[in-house]
Amino acid sequence: MPKKTLSPTEVYKYLPKTNCKECGEENCMAFAAKLVNREVTLDKCPPILTEKYKNEYKALWEMLKPPVKEVTIGSGSNIVKIGGKLVMYRHELTYHNPTAIAIDVSDDMPEEEIVKRVKEAESFSYTYIGQNLKLDLIAIRSVLNDPDTFKATVKKVSSITNLPLILCSLDPNVMEAGLIEVSSKKPLIYGATKENWKEMAELSLMYKCPLTVFSPNDLRTLKSLTKTLLAYGVEDLVLDPGTFWNGLADTLNNFTMLRRAACKEEDELLGFPLIGVPAIVWIEPSEFPEVTAWKEACLASMLITRYADVLIMHSLDGWVLLPLTILRQNLYTDPRKPVAVETGIKVFGNPTEESPILLTTNFALTYYTVASDIEASKIDCYLLVVDTEGLSVESAVAGRKLTAEKVAESIKGSGIENKVKHKTIIIPGRASRLSGEIEELTGWKVLVGPMDSSGISKFLQEKWVKA
Repeated sequence: MPKKTLSPTEVYKYLPKTNCKECGEENCMAFAAKLVNREVTLDKCPPILTEKYKNEYKALWEMLKPPVKEVTIGSGSNIVKIGGKLVMYRHELTYHNPTAIAIDVSDDMPEEEIVKRVKEAESFSYTYIGQNLKLDLIAIRSVLNDPDTFKATVKKVSSITNLPLILCSLDPNVMEAGLIEVSSKKPLIYGATKENWKEMAELSLMYKCPLTVFSPNDLRTLKSLTKTLLAYGVEDLVLDPGTFWNGLADTLNNFTMLRRAACKEEDELLGFPLIGVPAIVWIEPSEFPEVTAWKEACLASMLITRYADVLIMHSLDGWVLLPLTILRQNLYTDPRKPVAVETGIKVFGNPTEESPILLTTNFALTYYTVASDIEASKIDCYLLVVDTEGLSVESAVAGRKLTAEKVAESIKGSGIENKVKHKTIIIPGRASRLSGEIEELTGWKVLVGPMDSSGISKFLQEKWVKA
């Protein structure tokens, strides 16, 4: 049965109750509330970390630990954390540790192809709403099943990238050959089956690396293997229930049932990160590579929304990877907090004392859309970003988060008056109803701009008159 929902009062019982404010909160009850909401971590309370409160710390750790264990792949500063999920549904709280995406190479590829794929994976980068979207890991697959060849491939990949690694082989001898080369980098071992679990467990313990448990479309065996490996001493596990294009319903159902068992039923034997392998579609490719890549993209997108914590991909096409990384970023933002940017004056180009001043809100998507349109038009101007608590223009006006008073405060507080000789500000068309109030409060002339920022360039050409 699932545990009941924690309340701040239950957590407060185990806190020091000193109200010392070392955590940054006014009192211990406020800190307890933030712990329950996962807005802070337990180590932010220095007193609870002392010997005096070791029993209370242990009790709190048990109460607050996520139903899906967090597992670390890699070492030092080159790590990827997976799992650590607290809820099944995003609206319940928020998701932690975005789905890690790995690009595969195999030991039957020519060396130049391996190098090319690794470098392409490393260089993949796209800025979206102010965040840099990147790939996370390299998965090295043993195809030839030869220890020496696999060892050489692992050595080569390790020498040209700092990305964390996944080593893929079901042969313990091949796996150990690869681990010898990169044991200090703590790769993810893929993987343990009902046939090889003992040998793989020994390798996991010997090299202190996390281990994948693989049982395709057989959750009962997967759970049994997990129980056996935990009893054997392997603690950091990743579960693979199998990925199938021709058994898509089973794939999604298995991932969903595993996450439900962990988050809703508190089944600790299944409370581990999940790995999916969309690259499986390349085993039997279509006549046209684009069709196979499309299948892989579809499968990956479904697995991201169905609780996969790691994906192994083959395609490096931008049209495959970019939508996936954007989808991932959208899912792993905190639904309780709109994505916002810093308020104040933003400078574009080389504005002068007679350059126009435009206004927008601090909702990230709005800001970056406006900024992109300004940059594309090569306009020299100032952009005044007003704090609307992360709401878009239309929502902020309707919700009274963007008001004439807020605009007046922003004009005065930003110091924009000292940068220009005129007193004219251009507001978004969707905030037109505020124009009269802004003029009355500030004494500034207000121009109502276009409804969409794509029209800024044309608007300025037709309407802007230097003061």
